[in-house]
Amino acid sequence: MRIHIPTFVAVVLFAIVLLFLGIVHLVNAEVILPLVTRLPIPGGIFWVYFTGIALILAGFSIILNIWAKPACYLLALMVFIIILTVHMPSLVGGNLNAPINIIRDFGFIAAAIIIGNIRTHIRQLGQL
Repeated sequence: MRIHIPTFVAVVLFAIVLLFLGIVHLVNAEVILPLVTRLPIPGGIFWVYFTGIALILAGFSIILNIWAKPACYLLALMVFIIILTVHMPSLVGGNLNAPINIIRDFGFIAAAIIIGNIRTHIRQLGQL
């Protein structure tokens, strides 16, 4: 399977977005914490840091092509759980941004699954 340069660039950009979001979770954990503390799930700040680290690991996994497919599938599962546990309660609570967040996260799920399926076809950086 021949991967075209724009596809490869899109994969790398997706990974960079994951790295950025992971760093944002780690640096701004106290800002993100209120979203988690509204849930009836114990752990609080742990889940913010866990999500940040998981995003960073997924980004590196995609860039380095090390366990990229499982990482992408786990990322898709994690984002789906975030939809169920964070965005759906916000939607029910009347948050006007919740539908936008849900649609955005379904886009992340789709991208993660697609990238997980094609990333293994690029053996190393630069091999297009």
